[in-house]
Amino acid sequence: MNNSIFGFAPGNTWLHRLGGATKLLAFIGLSIIAMASYDTRFIIAIMVMSLLLFWQAKIKWRQISLVVKIILVFSLLNLITVYIFSPEYGVQLYGTRHLIMGSGYFTLTWEQLFYELNLALKYIVTVPLALLFLVTTNPSEFAASLNKIGLSYKISYSVALSLRYIPDVQNTYHQISMSQQARGYELSRKANPIARLKGAAQILMPLIFSSLDRIETISQAMELRRFGRRKQRSWYMGRKFAPADWAVLGVTIAIIIVGLLLFKVNGGRFFNPFNS
Repeated sequence: MNNSIFGFAPGNTWLHRLGGATKLLAFIGLSIIAMASYDTRFIIAIMVMSLLLFWQAKIKWRQISLVVKIILVFSLLNLITVYIFSPEYGVQLYGTRHLIMGSGYFTLTWEQLFYELNLALKYIVTVPLALLFLVTTNPSEFAASLNKIGLSYKISYSVALSLRYIPDVQNTYHQISMSQQARGYELSRKANPIARLKGAAQILMPLIFSSLDRIETISQAMELRRFGRRKQRSWYMGRKFAPADWAVLGVTIAIIIVGLLLFKVNGGRFFNPFNS
C-alpha cells in the first residue's frame, strides 16, 4: 500500500499525458484568475471544470485523503478567523447591509456570508488543480519541460527533486512511526489526540535529521558527477509540445480573458448581487 500523502501516480489518462509545463502554466493561470476574481458565477464555472478534471484523472481518494483533510481544517479556520477579525467586511465591500442576526461587533449579514462563500469557492477551485498537478506530473518530465520553456536546468532539476522527495518524506515518517509503536508508543487512531500529537513531535526530530542526511548524500553525489558544470544539459524525459498541450493552453488563455472582461462588466473584481 502506498503510504504517501501525495505524489506522482502513473496513469493512462489524457491528463497524465499532458506535458508538465503545460499543466503548470494552466494551474498558475487558472489559480491567479480565480483568486483575483470575486465574480461568483465565474468562480463556480472554474470550480466545476476543476472538479471534472479531477474526476477524469481517476485519482483515488486514499492518495490524497490526508492532505485534503488538512487543507479543509485550515480553510475552515481561515474562514472563521476572517469573520472574527472583520464581521462587517462584506458590508464595506458591497456597500449595503442586510442583517440576519446579532448586534454590536458580532453581527451576521448576507454580505459577509456572500463574501466568505466566495473565499470558500476559491479553495475548492485551487485545491483540486494543485493536487491534479502533483499527482499526474512525472517529476523528471516536468523538469525537462521547465528547462524547455526557458528556466535554468539547475532550478528545474531542483524542482524535480522536491517533487520526488515529497512521498519519500512521508514514507520515512511512516517508518519512524512504526518503529516508535514497536517500542510501545501508541500513535495509531486508538490513542487520544494529545498522545498522538506528542508522538508526532517525537517523530519530528528523527525525520529532520534523516532529511538532512539525504540532502547531504544527494548534494555530494551531484558534485561528484560535476552537476552544473555546463550551461546546458540533455533530458531523458524531454519531449515536444503536443497538440493537446497547445489546446489546453489555448483554453486557459480564453478563460483568463473571460475573467478579465468580467472585471470591466462588473466595474471591478466584485460581482455585487445586492445592487441588482
